[in-house]
Amino acid sequence: MSSERGPALPFLPGCAFRDPTKTSFHRSQTLGYKNGFAFSRLPTVGIGGERLYVNQLSQAELDELSNMRPTLTYGQARQAPPSGFIPAHVAFDKKILKFDAYFQEDVPLSTEEHYRVRQVGIYYYLEDDSICVIEPVVKNSGIPQGKLIRRHRVPKNDRGEHYHWKDLNRGMDITMYGRTYHIVDCDPFTQAFLESQGIELNQPEKMVFDPYTEMRRMPLRMYITPSDFDQLKQFLTYDKQVLRFYAMWDDTNSMFGENRPYIIHYYLADDTVEVREVHKPNDGRDPFPVLIKRQRLPKTFVEKQKTFPSCVLEISDQEVLEWYTAKDFAVGKSTTLLGRNFFIYDCDEFTRNFYRDKFGITDFQPVEIKEKPPEEVPQVIPPYNGYGFLEDSLQNCFSLFPKPPRKDIIKMLENDHKVLRYQVALESPNPEDRKRRFILSYFLSDDMISIYEPPVRNSGIIGGKYLGKTRIAKPGSTTDNAIYYGPSDFTIGSTIEVFGHRFVITDADEYVLNYMESNAERFPAATLQSLRDHLRPQQVVEETAKSDVPALGTSQQELDELIVRVQEELKLHNYLNNSSIREALLRCDKDGSGVLDKAKFLSLCNSLSVPTNAVLVNKLIDLCSCGEDKINYRDFLRAFPS
Repeated sequence: MSSERGPALPFLPGCAFRDPTKTSFHRSQTLGYKNGFAFSRLPTVGIGGERLYVNQLSQAELDELSNMRPTLTYGQARQAPPSGFIPAHVAFDKKILKFDAYFQEDVPLSTEEHYRVRQVGIYYYLEDDSICVIEPVVKNSGIPQGKLIRRHRVPKNDRGEHYHWKDLNRGMDITMYGRTYHIVDCDPFTQAFLESQGIELNQPEKMVFDPYTEMRRMPLRMYITPSDFDQLKQFLTYDKQVLRFYAMWDDTNSMFGENRPYIIHYYLADDTVEVREVHKPNDGRDPFPVLIKRQRLPKTFVEKQKTFPSCVLEISDQEVLEWYTAKDFAVGKSTTLLGRNFFIYDCDEFTRNFYRDKFGITDFQPVEIKEKPPEEVPQVIPPYNGYGFLEDSLQNCFSLFPKPPRKDIIKMLENDHKVLRYQVALESPNPEDRKRRFILSYFLSDDMISIYEPPVRNSGIIGGKYLGKTRIAKPGSTTDNAIYYGPSDFTIGSTIEVFGHRFVITDADEYVLNYMESNAERFPAATLQSLRDHLRPQQVVEETAKSDVPALGTSQQELDELIVRVQEELKLHNYLNNSSIREALLRCDKDGSGVLDKAKFLSLCNSLSVPTNAVLVNKLIDLCSCGEDKINYRDFLRAFPS
């Protein structure tokens, strides 16, 4: 059976058949969107995409349209564009009709009121035809108020109808959920909207007020205050209004007295006065803020008899002629409160405005309070008592908990385990003490000295530690200017005074001479020469003969005098840096022999701007020369002390 005859057959059992070529069985869509809004439309195809002839034009209508002369002559007429579709929730968004209404309810259990009138507002929302009823909240009314009917479509009757804006008008009653509301008026927008829709509005009515509420608003009694002064009136008028004055109490005449700042509070509500202390950090006073508690202060007393127990009874109006009032306080004046004289030097802004309005006072120039500077007590350092170091004893004069003096950490690290040892003899009138020999050790890390006596058998003297590590000051040193013994003072034959005992240096280690030669710029030439003459006299003579450098006798004295003259001449050259010259020469001497090439030495001096063309400097270079092409620069560096 062909598919063309299929639709003509009746749809009867046994006559229906299934089209095997049909694969789609869904229904066509009847909803569409235009301008962002959904709208319904008629289906054009049926189930499975079959064409529907129900919503199509008939053949006669098609023939009529094709044979119409105006259409053939002038063409198809232009249809007017359809008006834009605007949904209700867009057209009436935030457009609300407001009606003023009231309802009346009975009050059965009250003798003062028989009924109650409650005012409400009826709001009609045009976008969804919903209604809500709201009663304005009255504070302390005791009635649950606010939203009486929530927003929704309110039913009108039992037939399922709802209230419409056409059912609302002024001067009518509307019943919602068993409660009848009488509408008296509406707002201008509601009136304009209803009149635009052709509804004739009734005349507005006056709002009815609750009689019991109106009765409560009336004053119960009227009376006149018998006196102008009323404490209750004063309290209600000036409650929480306080005058503040800044005052100073001069207590410098008493022992350990001072100028102490205070704040005076005058309470206008009851004419009481309070005096509070002003504390500062570390002022040395107990933290009690109130000097005079809040009370009425008497200004003038009644002449009392001698038998009146003033220390027992409280002060009352019978004992006082006049109390302190606001007119007794002024900026720049003194006032006596309970025996203390307070000088008022300033007040706050509220106090100024009060006196300006109440008394007409306009002069509130604050008085500058100058505190007397404390007398400087000179710090007298007591003399040294001999215990401990001078620096340690001096710290006891600076603080209650003395701090140890700072140490030179870099010096301690560089000179750690470096000790200069000397042999000393005790200078004493006793012949037995003259034979005693001691070892004096000087520690370069902290400049301390210790003395040790080697034990000698059968001498009758117990040896051992004679003096522990300590710093020894020179005779004549004071606490302000302490001068201690150093390696420069230890020459062969020199005398050292240690706590009343005198020691003579008789010998030294070879390490002492080597250390001083490696750091010759830090020690005087006399100290270095003294050790050379004592430890290596023969070697010095031989080296002098080889190098042809004067070192002993008259030649050494001439060299020392020449170096002094060169130093005086080089003082005129302020641009010279002695430390840089010394470092440059020592850096070039890599093997530490003390000898450099003369050409290299002269070029290095020219780069450092050393005036080698001067007569004295050139003569010093000639004396330090070792032959024609070598020069011993150590004696030359003596002219550039560090």
